[in-house]
Amino acid sequence: MPIWILRDFSKCSSCKLCEIVCSLKHENMVWPEAARIRIYEIIPGLPVISLCVQCDDYPCVSSCPFQALSVGEHGEVLVDKEKCTMCGACVTACPGNIPRILPGKQGVIICNLCNGEPECVKVCSEMGYHALQLVSKPEGGVVKNYLVKPEEASTKLLVKMMGEAE
Repeated sequence: MPIWILRDFSKCSSCKLCEIVCSLKHENMVWPEAARIRIYEIIPGLPVISLCVQCDDYPCVSSCPFQALSVGEHGEVLVDKEKCTMCGACVTACPGNIPRILPGKQGVIICNLCNGEPECVKVCSEMGYHALQLVSKPEGGVVKNYLVKPEEASTKLLVKMMGEAE
């Protein structure tokens, strides 16, 4: 059953514990740049949570010329590091530019939902923020709201906070 991480920007404190636990889980060290979730604060005081939204059509997967990406049982994007050449086709295809390529890493970095138990959601809940919640994957309309780059999300959030129509 596909799962999804619902993000509520208004509840995010920008503590970045989600980035820390993610990098500890996947890299065995505190390396926020290698976290599969990122918190951007392009506009001070308005944090934007950025991670894979698991598009209905998975353009990152279909764009990979080496079949290095696939979709897992929870709807997560899986990366075959042996096949990934880090050509960047998935980054270009992603509406949110979510996949990242970092020096020293083999394969692109994309959230894999921690095998159905995302560490970022756990720590956010434990800290009482509840900015991240694990839910069943919603239908396309909800998912599409998050298909934007952090800069666009920041602008949309500012407009919403100022009470202007979107």
